[in-house]
Amino acid sequence: MTTETAIDPERTQDFAGKVLGDLAGTMATVLAILGDRLGLFDALAKAGPATSAELAERAGASERYTREWLHGMHAAGYLQHDREHARFALPAEHAEVLAVEGGPFFVSGGYQALSGELRLLDRLSEAFQSGGGIPQSAYPDDTFEGMRRFSLPWYEHQLVQQWIPAVDGAHEKLQAGASYADIGCGAGQALIKLAQTYPRSSFVGYDSFQGAIEQARRAAEQTGLADRVRFELLDAADGLPQQYDLISTFDVVHDTIDPVGLLRAIRRALKPDGTYLMLEIHCANDPSDNDGPFGTLLYGISVLYCLTTSLAHDGAGLGTCGCPPEKVRQLCAKAGFAEVRQLPLENPFNVLYEITP
Repeated sequence: MTTETAIDPERTQDFAGKVLGDLAGTMATVLAILGDRLGLFDALAKAGPATSAELAERAGASERYTREWLHGMHAAGYLQHDREHARFALPAEHAEVLAVEGGPFFVSGGYQALSGELRLLDRLSEAFQSGGGIPQSAYPDDTFEGMRRFSLPWYEHQLVQQWIPAVDGAHEKLQAGASYADIGCGAGQALIKLAQTYPRSSFVGYDSFQGAIEQARRAAEQTGLADRVRFELLDAADGLPQQYDLISTFDVVHDTIDPVGLLRAIRRALKPDGTYLMLEIHCANDPSDNDGPFGTLLYGISVLYCLTTSLAHDGAGLGTCGCPPEKVRQLCAKAGFAEVRQLPLENPFNVLYEITP
């Protein structure tokens, strides 16, 4: 005997409205990807309001496409529209988010990273069915350049202003001259900022992805710091070549193949009075509490990149939300660390831990 579940038409209609709203948000994101890629936001921010013809000329784009883009971005609330003069404007407050590269509120790098990740959607669909994942080497350059741009504001405006001062004795050690290693260094932005701030200290970045090392070395050359900052290809879970006063991982452990192995290697590589700085994603111990738009964002990032790049190598597959405070303490205890202290941060995305051997 079967029973039919009664459907509430109002709830169905409300949910359909939500889905349509989410689809509209997706379209706004697609238009914003184009705006970032083609320099349309930048042209509006630097030269002010424009008609579609004026903006097209500034950006070297087709007027007809530009006109459609402008109306779409206005509909989404990104732009203002002066109907009398047929001009569109990017408010200064919106420019801080979309066009001020490296500024404290800049997030447009996320658009570039997403555009790169979405190119592998078919391959990701296959991984869903067969298991495994997608290695970092399969992602296009847009993914990593977008990540660099997205994370740059943290390193420019929080690393030496908030994170280092929050760690007991770190600022003083670096001022006097300390040895510092950054594991999973990516594009090298953290070490470059630290080297600029603390000229007496020595810095080395390790990453297991060759593309990241090449990107970091280029950045060091461009900033004139190649003589004081080294970047080396290394899977740190296999061990580090020496001991250091300070070691950091910035949003790395949740991505890694062998989290406990990595943390054990870090503990062994710390000097007896050394300190390990672990930056991780701000998430709840109970995955169900990572809800709302922020939770949606984090789990989407996880599926598109963090989870699958670990599973590609039969890794732990912790995922973007895989290192909440409780998990961090469990992993560090297994690795043999003596103390884990969570530090206060003015950053809704991240949590910083001071960990001692």
